[in-house]
Amino acid sequence: MDVLNQVKATPVHILFAGFVTLLIAAFYTLYAALHLFAPKPRAPLQSETVYITTNPDGTTSKKQLPCWHDRWLAERHASENKIDETTSVPDTGSIEPAEVRMSVVIPAYNEETRILPALEEAVKYLDVTFGRQSRSDTGKNITRPGTPRRHNRKVLPVQEPEPLTGYEIIIVNDGSKDRTMDVVLDFSRKHGLHDILRVVTLEKNRGKGGGVTHGLRHVRGEYAVFADADGASKFSDLGKLMEGCEEVEDGCDRGVAIGSRGHLVGSEAVVKRSALRNFLMRSFHLVLMILTPPATSRLRDTQCGFKLFSRAALPHIVPYMHAEGWIFDIEMLMLAESAPAVPVLGSDGTVIGSSPGIKVAEVPIDWHEVDGSKLNVIQDSIRMAVGLAVLRASWMIGVYRRRLA
Repeated sequence: MDVLNQVKATPVHILFAGFVTLLIAAFYTLYAALHLFAPKPRAPLQSETVYITTNPDGTTSKKQLPCWHDRWLAERHASENKIDETTSVPDTGSIEPAEVRMSVVIPAYNEETRILPALEEAVKYLDVTFGRQSRSDTGKNITRPGTPRRHNRKVLPVQEPEPLTGYEIIIVNDGSKDRTMDVVLDFSRKHGLHDILRVVTLEKNRGKGGGVTHGLRHVRGEYAVFADADGASKFSDLGKLMEGCEEVEDGCDRGVAIGSRGHLVGSEAVVKRSALRNFLMRSFHLVLMILTPPATSRLRDTQCGFKLFSRAALPHIVPYMHAEGWIFDIEMLMLAESAPAVPVLGSDGTVIGSSPGIKVAEVPIDWHEVDGSKLNVIQDSIRMAVGLAVLRASWMIGVYRRRLA
């Protein structure tokens, strides 16, 4: 009672000042805690910047991985350390031109028993759709989307570039302790995928998100897709993703398309799941709607392991990734939504508006559950919810920023 009387007797301006002080203290306490506990990906080790591929004689070779991300990082340093406004620095949203039409990134952790069917289906589709001949094979210097087009010039008629062909498959062996790498290389020998199928081995398991991000830093494709090693998604749906991505691409060729299982809710594949798993799935979706920004929260399926990116979208997403566990998909989509706006040009080349963020097309795909999932329903659902809260808070209060870490 004495405490209550003391509070009533305290002037309002002092109470208000005390309340504000508590808020500020709480903010900085949270900020410090997130700095300590929010995910901070490690830099790649030297052994993780090379790949192994097969040769026609059956042997294997170790080669240096091409890395658009290294050049991007150097240009980012230059832009942040420029001496004055007259110093010319490259556009940090740029990326080197593509060399092949499609890059496929497959993260793999102890997948020796599941990866072969996925690779069989993928190669069959990619051979028919894109062929194996790339620009480097033909020796032609073909200009393809890479560095976004400048928008301060009038649009001039240009000759259409010759379409790119060819593909690459990057298997990110995420510290596997089984024969995943041997199985993949045997597959490469059998199908003659020399220097098309590339195996990158991470010395220590980083998680699916870390594996995907590492792979995307090294892609050479006009488009890049990551797919699960279990083959739960049908690779024949890749064409649907490309169409969806092309439909939402902006004036800088930026676009994302994600495979979605939202249309399967109520189907036999979902109904047969346990009641607990379906409950946790719905609960996580509710948390997602509350914690994510508007465009991301409206997506029906953020966790499907089949996502496609145009090459020009990669510099706005991949360099800023932090999450390496199951929650990484959501960070990718949030980064796409928060990407810098680009001008919209009229027919005469004048700027008539702007297009904020990178648009995401959600494309219904075929999907089936595959035995051997490494997801622990209860534990990983809790971790994902906590991880999402940490991720969202870190971006909202400035622990994570669109700058060098």
